[in-house]
Amino acid sequence: MKKFLKIFFLVVILGVFAYTIYFLYDKSQAKPVVFETTTPVVTNIVKKTVATGSVVPRKEIEIKPKVSGIIEELYTTEGNYVKKGDLLAKVRIIPNMVNLNNAESRVNKAKIALEDAKRNYDRQKELYNQNVISRTTFEAYDLQYNNAVEELESAENNLQLIKEGQTSQTGESTNTLIRSTIDGMVLDIPVEIGNSVIESNTFNDGTTVAIIADMGEMVFEGKVDESEVGKIREGMDLILTIGAINDVRFNAILEHISPKGVEENGAIQFEIKAAVDLIDTVFVRAGYSANADIVLDKRDSVLAISEALLQFENDTAFVEIETEPQTFEKRRIETGLSDGINIEVLSGLTKEDKIKKLN
Repeated sequence: MKKFLKIFFLVVILGVFAYTIYFLYDKSQAKPVVFETTTPVVTNIVKKTVATGSVVPRKEIEIKPKVSGIIEELYTTEGNYVKKGDLLAKVRIIPNMVNLNNAESRVNKAKIALEDAKRNYDRQKELYNQNVISRTTFEAYDLQYNNAVEELESAENNLQLIKEGQTSQTGESTNTLIRSTIDGMVLDIPVEIGNSVIESNTFNDGTTVAIIADMGEMVFEGKVDESEVGKIREGMDLILTIGAINDVRFNAILEHISPKGVEENGAIQFEIKAAVDLIDTVFVRAGYSANADIVLDKRDSVLAISEALLQFENDTAFVEIETEPQTFEKRRIETGLSDGINIEVLSGLTKEDKIKKLN
Protein backbone atom coordinates (compact mmCIF):
# COMPACT_ATOMS: atom_id res chain seq x y z
CA MET A 1 0.00 0.00 0.00
CA LYS A 2 2.79 2.37 0.89
CA LYS A 3 4.51 1.57 -2.36
CA PHE A 4 1.34 2.39 -4.28
CA LEU A 5 0.97 5.79 -2.58
CA LYS A 6 4.57 6.65 -3.34
CA ILE A 7 4.05 5.80 -7.00
CA PHE A 8 0.80 7.79 -7.08
CA PHE A 9 2.29 10.95 -5.58
CA LEU A 10 5.27 10.64 -7.90
CA VAL A 11 2.97 10.51 -10.92
CA VAL A 12 1.03 13.57 -9.71
CA ILE A 13 4.22 15.55 -9.21
CA LEU A 14 5.49 14.61 -12.66
CA GLY A 15 2.13 15.58 -14.17
CA VAL A 16 2.14 19.00 -12.52
CA PHE A 17 5.73 19.54 -13.62
CA ALA A 18 4.93 18.56 -17.20
CA TYR A 19 1.86 20.88 -17.30
CA THR A 20 3.95 23.76 -15.98
CA ILE A 21 6.58 23.23 -18.68
CA TYR A 22 3.85 23.16 -21.34
CA PHE A 23 2.14 26.26 -19.98
CA LEU A 24 5.37 28.26 -19.90
CA TYR A 25 6.24 27.14 -23.42
CA ASP A 26 2.83 28.11 -24.74
CA LYS A 27 3.05 31.55 -23.09
CA SER A 28 6.49 32.14 -24.62
CA GLN A 29 5.18 31.67 -28.13
CA ALA A 30 4.52 35.09 -29.73
CA LYS A 31 0.96 35.35 -31.03
CA PRO A 32 0.59 36.90 -34.47
CA VAL A 33 -0.39 40.60 -34.35
CA VAL A 34 -3.57 41.41 -36.24
CA PHE A 35 -3.73 45.07 -37.31
CA GLU A 36 -7.06 46.80 -37.69
CA THR A 37 -7.72 48.94 -40.74
CA THR A 38 -9.94 51.85 -41.64
CA THR A 39 -10.89 53.70 -44.82
CA PRO A 40 -10.96 57.40 -45.71
CA VAL A 41 -14.30 59.21 -45.40
CA VAL A 42 -15.91 62.14 -47.15
CA THR A 43 -16.67 64.82 -44.58
CA ASN A 44 -16.51 68.54 -43.81
CA ILE A 45 -13.32 69.94 -42.32
CA VAL A 46 -13.72 73.06 -40.20
CA LYS A 47 -10.71 74.75 -38.63
CA LYS A 48 -11.80 76.95 -35.77
CA THR A 49 -10.81 78.72 -32.60
CA VAL A 50 -12.97 79.15 -29.51
CA ALA A 51 -13.96 82.38 -27.76
CA THR A 52 -15.84 82.48 -24.46
CA GLY A 53 -18.28 85.20 -23.50
CA SER A 54 -21.99 85.95 -23.21
CA VAL A 55 -24.99 86.96 -25.30
CA VAL A 56 -26.34 90.44 -24.56
CA PRO A 57 -28.81 92.84 -26.22
CA ARG A 58 -27.30 95.24 -28.71
CA LYS A 59 -29.42 98.09 -27.32
CA GLU A 60 -29.78 98.12 -23.53
CA ILE A 61 -30.93 101.38 -21.91
CA GLU A 62 -30.94 102.46 -18.27
CA ILE A 63 -33.92 104.67 -17.47
CA LYS A 64 -33.19 107.37 -14.88
CA PRO A 65 -35.46 109.98 -13.25
CA LYS A 66 -35.44 113.66 -14.16
CA VAL A 67 -36.08 114.72 -10.56
CA SER A 68 -34.95 113.48 -7.16
CA GLY A 69 -37.50 112.05 -4.79
CA ILE A 70 -39.18 108.84 -3.65
CA ILE A 71 -40.69 106.14 -5.86
CA GLU A 72 -44.44 106.47 -5.32
CA GLU A 73 -45.74 103.99 -7.94
CA LEU A 74 -44.35 101.29 -10.25
CA TYR A 75 -46.41 100.53 -13.35
CA THR A 76 -44.52 97.56 -14.84
CA THR A 77 -42.54 94.47 -13.89
CA GLU A 78 -39.55 92.52 -15.22
CA GLY A 79 -40.30 90.63 -18.40
CA ASN A 80 -42.98 92.99 -19.68
CA TYR A 81 -42.75 94.44 -23.19
CA VAL A 82 -43.14 98.22 -23.28
CA LYS A 83 -43.42 100.80 -26.04
CA LYS A 84 -41.60 104.11 -26.26
CA GLY A 85 -43.43 106.56 -23.97
CA ASP A 86 -45.09 103.89 -21.79
CA LEU A 87 -45.31 104.78 -18.10
CA LEU A 88 -42.82 102.97 -15.86
CA ALA A 89 -42.90 104.74 -12.48
CA LYS A 90 -43.91 107.86 -10.63
CA VAL A 91 -41.66 109.91 -8.35
CA ARG A 92 -42.92 111.95 -5.42
CA ILE A 93 -40.74 115.00 -4.86
CA ILE A 94 -39.46 115.78 -1.38
CA PRO A 95 -38.76 119.53 -1.55
CA ASN A 96 -35.71 121.14 -0.02
CA MET A 97 -36.92 123.22 2.94
CA VAL A 98 -34.59 126.13 2.22
CA ASN A 99 -35.69 126.35 -1.43
CA LEU A 100 -39.32 125.93 -0.40
CA ASN A 101 -39.08 128.75 2.12
CA ASN A 102 -37.42 131.06 -0.43
CA ALA A 103 -40.07 130.23 -3.03
CA GLU A 104 -42.92 130.96 -0.60
CA SER A 105 -41.26 134.24 0.39
CA ARG A 106 -40.93 135.20 -3.28
CA VAL A 107 -44.67 134.57 -3.82
CA ASN A 108 -45.58 136.74 -0.86
CA LYS A 109 -43.35 139.55 -2.05
CA ALA A 110 -44.81 139.28 -5.56
CA LYS A 111 -48.34 139.56 -4.15
CA ILE A 112 -47.42 142.69 -2.17
CA ALA A 113 -45.75 144.23 -5.25
CA LEU A 114 -48.80 143.41 -7.37
CA GLU A 115 -51.19 145.02 -4.90
CA ASP A 116 -49.10 148.18 -4.87
CA ALA A 117 -48.83 148.21 -8.68
CA LYS A 118 -52.62 147.66 -8.94
CA ARG A 119 -53.38 150.68 -6.72
CA ASN A 120 -51.05 152.90 -8.72
CA TYR A 121 -52.49 151.58 -11.97
CA ASP A 122 -56.11 152.28 -10.94
CA ARG A 123 -55.23 155.77 -9.67
CA GLN A 124 -53.33 156.70 -12.82
CA LYS A 125 -55.97 155.23 -15.09
CA GLU A 126 -58.63 157.47 -13.52
CA LEU A 127 -56.41 160.52 -14.01
CA TYR A 128 -55.71 159.45 -17.60
CA ASN A 129 -59.42 159.10 -18.33
CA GLN A 130 -59.89 162.68 -17.03
CA ASN A 131 -57.08 163.86 -19.36
CA VAL A 132 -55.06 165.01 -16.35
CA ILE A 133 -51.91 162.99 -17.30
CA SER A 134 -50.48 162.10 -20.68
CA ARG A 135 -50.69 158.67 -22.30
CA THR A 136 -46.95 158.25 -21.96
CA THR A 137 -47.13 158.70 -18.19
CA PHE A 138 -50.03 156.23 -17.91
CA GLU A 139 -48.27 153.57 -20.00
CA ALA A 140 -45.37 153.52 -17.54
CA TYR A 141 -47.79 152.53 -14.72
CA ASP A 142 -49.51 150.04 -17.02
CA LEU A 143 -46.13 148.39 -17.71
CA GLN A 144 -45.32 148.28 -14.01
CA TYR A 145 -48.66 146.57 -13.28
CA ASN A 146 -48.19 143.95 -16.04
CA ASN A 147 -44.68 143.18 -14.78
CA ALA A 148 -46.04 142.64 -11.27
CA VAL A 149 -48.67 140.23 -12.62
CA GLU A 150 -46.03 138.28 -14.51
CA GLU A 151 -43.71 138.18 -11.49
CA LEU A 152 -46.45 136.72 -9.29
CA GLU A 153 -47.28 134.06 -11.88
CA SER A 154 -43.59 133.18 -12.20
CA ALA A 155 -43.18 132.97 -8.40
CA GLU A 156 -46.24 130.70 -8.08
CA ASN A 157 -44.98 128.43 -10.86
CA ASN A 158 -41.58 128.20 -9.18
CA LEU A 159 -43.23 127.23 -5.89
CA GLN A 160 -45.33 124.59 -7.64
CA LEU A 161 -42.25 123.16 -9.36
CA ILE A 162 -40.44 122.82 -6.04
CA LYS A 163 -43.43 121.14 -4.41
CA GLU A 164 -44.71 118.93 -7.22
CA GLY A 165 -42.16 118.99 -10.05
CA GLN A 166 -44.71 120.48 -12.47
CA THR A 167 -46.68 123.59 -13.22
CA SER A 168 -50.36 123.95 -14.00
CA GLN A 169 -49.55 125.02 -17.57
CA THR A 170 -47.74 121.77 -18.45
CA GLY A 171 -50.79 119.56 -17.92
CA GLU A 172 -49.11 116.19 -17.23
CA SER A 173 -46.35 115.97 -14.65
CA THR A 174 -43.63 115.08 -17.16
CA ASN A 175 -40.81 115.30 -14.64
CA THR A 176 -42.34 113.07 -11.97
CA LEU A 177 -43.65 110.43 -14.39
CA ILE A 178 -40.84 108.20 -15.69
CA ARG A 179 -41.44 106.82 -19.19
CA SER A 180 -39.69 104.37 -21.47
CA THR A 181 -37.44 105.91 -24.10
CA ILE A 182 -37.37 102.81 -26.39
CA ASP A 183 -39.44 99.80 -27.39
CA GLY A 184 -38.28 96.62 -25.65
CA MET A 185 -38.45 94.26 -22.72
CA VAL A 186 -38.02 95.33 -19.10
CA LEU A 187 -34.98 93.35 -17.94
CA ASP A 188 -34.69 94.71 -14.42
CA ILE A 189 -36.30 97.16 -12.02
CA PRO A 190 -33.67 97.69 -9.30
CA VAL A 191 -35.87 99.96 -7.14
CA GLU A 192 -38.95 99.38 -5.00
CA ILE A 193 -41.81 101.64 -3.97
CA GLY A 194 -40.48 103.92 -1.24
CA ASN A 195 -36.87 103.93 -2.44
CA SER A 196 -35.16 107.29 -2.79
CA VAL A 197 -33.89 108.14 -6.27
CA ILE A 198 -31.49 110.81 -7.52
CA GLU A 199 -31.97 112.67 -10.77
CA SER A 200 -29.43 112.40 -13.56
CA ASN A 201 -27.35 115.56 -13.84
CA THR A 202 -23.87 116.85 -14.69
CA PHE A 203 -22.35 115.59 -11.44
CA ASN A 204 -24.30 112.36 -10.92
CA ASP A 205 -25.36 109.49 -13.18
CA GLY A 206 -28.58 109.22 -11.26
CA THR A 207 -30.46 106.22 -9.92
CA THR A 208 -31.47 103.56 -12.41
CA VAL A 209 -35.21 102.95 -12.22
CA ALA A 210 -35.47 100.36 -15.01
CA ILE A 211 -33.31 98.61 -17.59
CA ILE A 212 -34.95 98.08 -20.98
CA ALA A 213 -33.50 96.21 -23.96
CA ASP A 214 -34.46 95.26 -27.48
CA MET A 215 -34.41 91.44 -27.25
CA GLY A 216 -34.86 91.07 -31.00
CA GLU A 217 -31.26 92.05 -31.70
CA MET A 218 -28.57 90.25 -29.71
CA VAL A 219 -24.78 90.28 -29.91
CA PHE A 220 -22.12 87.92 -28.62
CA GLU A 221 -19.41 89.60 -26.55
CA GLY A 222 -16.34 87.50 -25.87
CA LYS A 223 -12.58 87.40 -25.50
CA VAL A 224 -9.93 85.92 -27.81
CA ASP A 225 -6.34 85.18 -26.80
CA GLU A 226 -3.58 87.19 -28.46
CA SER A 227 -2.23 84.00 -30.07
CA GLU A 228 -5.48 83.64 -32.03
CA VAL A 229 -6.51 87.23 -32.71
CA GLY A 230 -4.19 87.51 -35.72
CA LYS A 231 -6.05 84.66 -37.43
CA ILE A 232 -9.49 86.24 -37.35
CA ARG A 233 -11.03 89.15 -39.22
CA GLU A 234 -14.34 90.97 -39.33
CA GLY A 235 -16.99 89.20 -41.36
CA MET A 236 -16.00 85.68 -40.31
CA ASP A 237 -18.68 83.11 -39.47
CA LEU A 238 -19.19 81.99 -35.88
CA ILE A 239 -21.00 78.95 -34.54
CA LEU A 240 -22.49 79.88 -31.18
CA THR A 241 -23.20 77.39 -28.40
CA ILE A 242 -25.23 78.71 -25.46
CA GLY A 243 -24.76 76.85 -22.19
CA ALA A 244 -28.44 76.96 -21.24
CA ILE A 245 -29.59 75.78 -24.70
CA ASN A 246 -27.35 72.80 -25.43
CA ASP A 247 -29.31 71.31 -28.32
CA VAL A 248 -29.35 74.45 -30.51
CA ARG A 249 -26.54 76.10 -32.48
CA PHE A 250 -26.73 79.73 -33.55
CA ASN A 251 -24.98 81.37 -36.47
CA ALA A 252 -23.24 84.71 -35.96
CA ILE A 253 -21.10 87.15 -37.94
CA LEU A 254 -17.98 88.69 -36.42
CA GLU A 255 -18.36 92.46 -36.63
CA HIS A 256 -15.83 93.94 -34.20
CA ILE A 257 -12.33 93.11 -32.93
CA SER A 258 -10.95 95.40 -30.25
CA PRO A 259 -7.72 97.16 -31.28
CA LYS A 260 -6.49 97.04 -27.68
CA GLY A 261 -5.92 93.99 -25.51
CA VAL A 262 -6.54 93.64 -21.79
CA GLU A 263 -4.44 91.52 -19.45
CA GLU A 264 -6.39 88.78 -17.67
CA ASN A 265 -4.70 86.13 -15.53
CA GLY A 266 -1.35 86.83 -17.14
CA ALA A 267 -2.61 86.61 -20.75
CA ILE A 268 -3.61 89.36 -23.16
CA GLN A 269 -7.24 89.09 -24.27
CA PHE A 270 -8.96 91.00 -27.08
CA GLU A 271 -12.69 91.70 -26.99
CA ILE A 272 -14.81 90.67 -29.97
CA LYS A 273 -18.46 91.25 -30.88
CA ALA A 274 -20.63 89.27 -33.27
CA ALA A 275 -24.20 89.75 -34.48
CA VAL A 276 -26.29 86.70 -33.55
CA ASP A 277 -28.80 85.22 -35.99
CA LEU A 278 -31.68 84.42 -33.63
CA ILE A 279 -34.15 81.56 -34.07
CA ASP A 280 -37.82 82.53 -33.79
CA THR A 281 -38.76 79.44 -31.75
CA VAL A 282 -35.98 79.86 -29.17
CA PHE A 283 -36.01 82.64 -26.57
CA VAL A 284 -32.50 83.82 -25.71
CA ARG A 285 -32.24 85.61 -22.38
CA ALA A 286 -29.82 88.46 -21.80
CA GLY A 287 -26.57 87.43 -20.18
CA TYR A 288 -26.53 83.75 -21.23
CA SER A 289 -22.94 82.41 -21.21
CA ALA A 290 -21.82 81.13 -24.58
CA ASN A 291 -18.89 79.72 -26.52
CA ALA A 292 -18.23 80.84 -30.06
CA ASP A 293 -16.43 78.65 -32.56
CA ILE A 294 -14.81 81.06 -34.99
CA VAL A 295 -14.46 79.41 -38.38
CA LEU A 296 -10.92 80.14 -39.60
CA ASP A 297 -11.19 77.93 -42.69
CA LYS A 298 -13.58 75.33 -44.07
CA ARG A 299 -13.70 72.51 -46.64
CA ASP A 300 -16.98 70.87 -47.60
CA SER A 301 -17.32 67.23 -48.71
CA VAL A 302 -13.62 66.39 -48.95
CA LEU A 303 -11.75 63.09 -48.53
CA ALA A 304 -10.28 62.94 -45.03
CA ILE A 305 -8.63 60.60 -42.55
CA SER A 306 -7.93 60.73 -38.85
CA GLU A 307 -4.70 62.54 -38.00
CA ALA A 308 -3.80 59.59 -35.76
CA LEU A 309 -3.18 57.50 -38.91
CA LEU A 310 -0.43 59.79 -40.20
CA GLN A 311 3.26 58.92 -40.00
CA PHE A 312 6.13 61.24 -40.81
CA GLU A 313 9.58 60.70 -42.23
CA ASN A 314 11.86 63.60 -43.21
CA ASP A 315 8.94 66.03 -43.25
CA THR A 316 7.01 63.69 -45.54
CA ALA A 317 3.58 62.43 -44.53
CA PHE A 318 2.63 58.85 -45.31
CA VAL A 319 0.25 56.08 -44.27
CA GLU A 320 0.45 52.30 -44.47
CA ILE A 321 -1.95 50.75 -47.01
CA GLU A 322 -3.05 47.11 -46.89
CA THR A 323 -2.06 45.43 -50.19
CA GLU A 324 -2.86 41.88 -49.06
CA PRO A 325 -4.38 40.58 -45.82
CA GLN A 326 -2.16 41.87 -42.99
CA THR A 327 0.43 43.02 -45.52
CA PHE A 328 1.09 46.77 -45.64
CA GLU A 329 3.15 49.18 -47.69
CA LYS A 330 4.00 52.84 -47.11
CA ARG A 331 2.31 55.38 -49.33
CA ARG A 332 3.13 59.07 -49.46
CA ILE A 333 0.11 61.38 -49.33
CA GLU A 334 -0.51 65.11 -49.67
CA THR A 335 -2.57 66.67 -46.92
CA GLY A 336 -4.59 69.86 -46.64
CA LEU A 337 -6.73 71.49 -43.94
CA SER A 338 -6.90 69.94 -40.48
CA ASP A 339 -9.33 70.55 -37.63
CA GLY A 340 -7.11 68.81 -35.08
CA ILE A 341 -8.93 65.46 -35.40
CA ASN A 342 -9.40 64.87 -39.10
CA ILE A 343 -7.19 66.05 -41.94
CA GLU A 344 -7.98 66.63 -45.59
CA VAL A 345 -6.28 64.31 -48.13
CA LEU A 346 -5.44 66.09 -51.37
CA SER A 347 -3.81 63.17 -53.15
CA GLY A 348 -2.44 59.65 -52.62
CA LEU A 349 -5.59 57.91 -51.35
CA THR A 350 -8.97 56.70 -52.56
CA LYS A 351 -12.11 55.87 -50.61
CA GLU A 352 -11.45 52.13 -51.09
CA ASP A 353 -7.94 52.11 -49.59
CA LYS A 354 -7.56 50.31 -46.27
CA ILE A 355 -5.28 52.18 -43.88
CA LYS A 356 -3.42 50.53 -41.04
CA LYS A 357 -4.39 51.73 -37.60
CA LEU A 358 -1.43 52.55 -35.39
CA ASN A 359 -1.32 51.02 -31.91
